[in-house]
Amino acid sequence: MPASDGPTVATGDIARLAGVGRAAVSNWRRRFPDFPQPVGGSSASPLFAVAEVEAWLSRHDKPFRLTPVDRVWQSLRGSAADLELGDRIGNLGGFLVFLERDPAGWKALADQSDAVVADRLVEAIRTAVPEFGHLITDLPGPDTVTIVRMAAEAADQDGSRAAFDFLCERYLEVHSRRHTVTPAAFASIMVALAASEAETIFDPACGIGTLLLGAAGGSVKEFRGQEVNRTTARIAAARLLLHTGDSRVALADSLRSDAYAGALFDAVVCNPPFADRSWGHDELAGDARWEYGLPPRGEPELAWVQHCLRHVKPGRWVAILMPGAAASRRSGRRIRGNLLRAGALRTVISLPATGPTGAVAPDLWLMRRPDGARRPDEVLMVDASSESAHAMRAWAAFSAGSDLPGGSRAVQIIDLLDDHVDLAPARHLAAAGTPSSAFPPALASLSAAVDALVPTLPDLVGIPSPDAPVMTTIGELVRTCAVTIRQAPMKMGTDEGGPTPVLTARDVRLGRPASGTAVALPGAVTLRTGDVVTPLAPRAPAVRVVTDGGPLLGPRLYLLRVDPEQVDPYFLAGFLRTAQRGASGGSSLAGRLDIRRTRIPRLPLSAQRSLGEAFRRLMAFEVRLRETTALGEELVERGFLGLGDGSLRPTTAAD
Repeated sequence: MPASDGPTVATGDIARLAGVGRAAVSNWRRRFPDFPQPVGGSSASPLFAVAEVEAWLSRHDKPFRLTPVDRVWQSLRGSAADLELGDRIGNLGGFLVFLERDPAGWKALADQSDAVVADRLVEAIRTAVPEFGHLITDLPGPDTVTIVRMAAEAADQDGSRAAFDFLCERYLEVHSRRHTVTPAAFASIMVALAASEAETIFDPACGIGTLLLGAAGGSVKEFRGQEVNRTTARIAAARLLLHTGDSRVALADSLRSDAYAGALFDAVVCNPPFADRSWGHDELAGDARWEYGLPPRGEPELAWVQHCLRHVKPGRWVAILMPGAAASRRSGRRIRGNLLRAGALRTVISLPATGPTGAVAPDLWLMRRPDGARRPDEVLMVDASSESAHAMRAWAAFSAGSDLPGGSRAVQIIDLLDDHVDLAPARHLAAAGTPSSAFPPALASLSAAVDALVPTLPDLVGIPSPDAPVMTTIGELVRTCAVTIRQAPMKMGTDEGGPTPVLTARDVRLGRPASGTAVALPGAVTLRTGDVVTPLAPRAPAVRVVTDGGPLLGPRLYLLRVDPEQVDPYFLAGFLRTAQRGASGGSSLAGRLDIRRTRIPRLPLSAQRSLGEAFRRLMAFEVRLRETTALGEELVERGFLGLGDGSLRPTTAAD
């Protein structure tokens, strides 16, 4: 599609401005012939003219709110191709820092014509914000000056920091596949482990500055980063300068052109690029940084490990994310062994899977640069793959010499220095218990679980020719106020490290407690006992009736809140799950099941409660069955391990 000449909005923007879900906007496009036609973008991600959308929403009495910073964002989208968007936002961030530092200078410049502003703005930014000057390469055009003036108005209302944070959030939504952003929960743990008492911090592959920003507001006073991509470096520099005091982002390849050669920091945090085979193996073969061995060509992550250790003060900490395979690849065993012998590597932590498909499960290596003190004898192995916060509990216990929580183990370094030097936590935690001692209690637990399993089933009898009930729909129950449907705010995340637990879509599918964390945004929904929760697009039937209120409703979930005097929650949940089961012919139910069209019987409350109790017992049986299956799998695994290593043998007549 051709590009628009003015501000544009995507489908998600329209939904956010109107306070509805994306599905509602798609429905408007189908139902209303006068809905604006796309003016840009692609068939999969169309863009609409802001003025046309505003007029349509007003004409159809649909409330909406377009704030000044929203207008800045829409103007940016309309003024540049998506590939240029990051550069424009980064430069606008530099302007917002200038506005923060020299408001009088901007006021004097703003009174001039657009041509004068375009001619003088770059020099004004370089003078007021010298830390940003090396990142500016082009002069602003007339359309950019218009957007700059709009950004100044938005900053006057919301503040420069809040305005730029908003623009960054929108940009990352558009380019989520182009940028690898460290999850906030990971950043929080890495900073807590490495920089809790640091005054200076460094990230040699800082991206848009997420890890360094995780240390803002604490003890750190000096923030330093290096980034190879100019667009990303601009955004990082602007974010850091708006959120912190003393900040610098160097523009260069850290491995080939170290901008901080010889500099030492109190803490180093890093999420390096994984599997980058063009990292400079041949040209850097004799580099002095390879204290623990020349990194193999296919192991660039081990080059980053040594680069980070080279930039931290003796006795201080490095926290670096690593691909899970780096803990056991044969080519890296020599360097891993040298890190262990020197006492540099202190813990390896398996973290939850991330990425669009949830398939990337990184490890966190926590290292301490040797300072001549006594070398440690043990390394902590932690499985935090189901809950990243478990890493902090395990490290606190290990540091204090206390009993370690489940899912963690202190391993003797001498036991790791074999031909493989395998540092994968899963391997060492699986062998933590001696099968000969663990097998009997595992068998007893399975026996008890099996005995308790069948009694949880409801007593059900067959009906040869059941009468067809009168049916209604969830949509009709919503119209009569018997049921209310709610969703989480669109911007809400589940790994923000906030104080409030969040029930995620994955929690509902796995039948586990709330595992996410977040700050309660405006419009956040607090779960109540009796709420019915189901994913927006379940790949398999998944419905939960909340038994303990308190957590927040996470994204990609529907919440159905019933009037208990009209609808039994378990009755509703049971028939909603039945409808999901009937629609499960494809890989996803999203296109097959409209929750408002879900049909349920129209029954008196007493009959609902009778059926609801049966559904409740089936759900309880399912939970018990899942737990029993897990116990059985553990018993089988311990049996194989014990027979394999000789700690178990078959029972004989003498026994």
